[in-house]
Amino acid sequence: MAGGPLAPAHVAKERAEQYQGRVTPYVIITCIVAAVGGSLFGYDVGISGGVTSMDEFLSKFFHTVYVNKGRAQENNYCKYNNQGLAAFTSSLYLAGWQLSLVASPVTRKHGRRASIICGGMSFLIGAALNASAANLAMLLLGRIMLGVGIGLGISVCERMPCIYLSISSQLKAVPLYLSEMAPAKLRGGLNMLFQLATTLGIFTANMINSGTDRIHPWGWRLSLGLAAAPAFLMTVGGVLLPETPNSLIERGLQRQGREVLEKIRGTKNVDAEFEDIVDASKQANTIQHPFRNILKRRRRPELVMAIFMPMFQILTGINSILFYAPVLFQSMGFKGNSSLYSSALTGAVLASSTLVSMVAVDRWGRRVLLISGGIQMIVCQIIAAVILGLKFGNNKELSRDFSITVVTTICLFVAAFGWSWGPLGWTVPSEIFPLETRSAGQSITVAVNLLFTFIIAQSFLSMLCALKFGIFLFFAGWIAVMTIFVYVFLPETKGVPLEEMVLLWRKHWFWKRIVREFEESDDDETRECI
Repeated sequence: MAGGPLAPAHVAKERAEQYQGRVTPYVIITCIVAAVGGSLFGYDVGISGGVTSMDEFLSKFFHTVYVNKGRAQENNYCKYNNQGLAAFTSSLYLAGWQLSLVASPVTRKHGRRASIICGGMSFLIGAALNASAANLAMLLLGRIMLGVGIGLGISVCERMPCIYLSISSQLKAVPLYLSEMAPAKLRGGLNMLFQLATTLGIFTANMINSGTDRIHPWGWRLSLGLAAAPAFLMTVGGVLLPETPNSLIERGLQRQGREVLEKIRGTKNVDAEFEDIVDASKQANTIQHPFRNILKRRRRPELVMAIFMPMFQILTGINSILFYAPVLFQSMGFKGNSSLYSSALTGAVLASSTLVSMVAVDRWGRRVLLISGGIQMIVCQIIAAVILGLKFGNNKELSRDFSITVVTTICLFVAAFGWSWGPLGWTVPSEIFPLETRSAGQSITVAVNLLFTFIIAQSFLSMLCALKFGIFLFFAGWIAVMTIFVYVFLPETKGVPLEEMVLLWRKHWFWKRIVREFEESDDDETRECI
């Protein structure tokens, strides 16, 4: 195969240039589905924090929190400390994590399109249950159904070396479908569209919360129920669009795969691309034990990155801000709608900072963005902690000037995350694995991300009560660790072809000892397994 995974970079590029096609209506609709899917996930991330700060919602489902919120003598940091309230947010990610562990075989068997449709329907059911919830059990069941929608789209991008994961790649069926449907020359840009749409979904959710907070007593129901609108569009889009040629060929339906490829490219001259898809599918299907391969000592660098990069991404504390921004701002003394407006501002900053990453990642490199972003986040967390420690407490309220400083500091923190650990926490793990372990590596990355997302979402309110302003120092400490980790252990992957990533570990000052020492023995074991 001329453009196979072992081909030199310039050969692979020349092979890709042989692909024929144009931007057809199918590609345009695919862009729309991708944008809707990304905004839907972002909406669910952003909506929960605003809803959990609304009085009517708290009064109905979490009356103890509602009462504590109105008590002047109650510790500001502990007013929202309730495990049930935390479960409202975290249950979605626990369900997504559990479904992610079993969704991949189903997706390979039934196709990417089926995952999008089923995921959209699960989102519809979850939104309906949340909007009409009469009790806490119904509310949590709705969140779990939203998590099922996420889980159905997880771990389906294995065997696809061209995919770069987005900041919210927990919902992977959509970017996978997008990557397989898009012409090669547009694939990278269209994947960034999904990432940008996710951050815009978070911003949209924050703005909607700012409006529905004025609608009494059912504004929170409208916030939760509006998730049904993009879910419906995504489901309809999944019904109208064809299955991807990659999925059809992977399941042995080569004739149908060729027909779909010709349709979405708008030309009969698709021989080069069709041959590459067939060859890639055959080679990927020969990999019998990807998890066994990734546990070999020579794959230790990739395994470490697959675990620590998504773990560190969550331990920046960004999800605490995205999930609980209004709650956090109210705990700091922000009154009325000011907390919702402040969270909307952070959502806008996150969306705009994504554009910086799109421009800079292939110009400055991964390490520069990760390290500089880490340093900026550390500084911001320390500044916020110092201000809150000195100027805010049980009997103190932040002055207007210090309130503006805190919001500005948090926005700078969000901006640093948006152009560093946000996208790159997914991009780096997705591009370092060889073909035979890429499936297992991406599955591990997703599982770790969702697991730590659940842990932080469930524990944050209790940690805020216990640590108070020290919560910022807690996350600053982790950011310092991860920044040092990148500086010491992560080689620069900018401009390195996927098939040559293994050379980075052989040249790295630390990893080369592990890779070279066990490479020969692992090769012998692999031959025996084959």
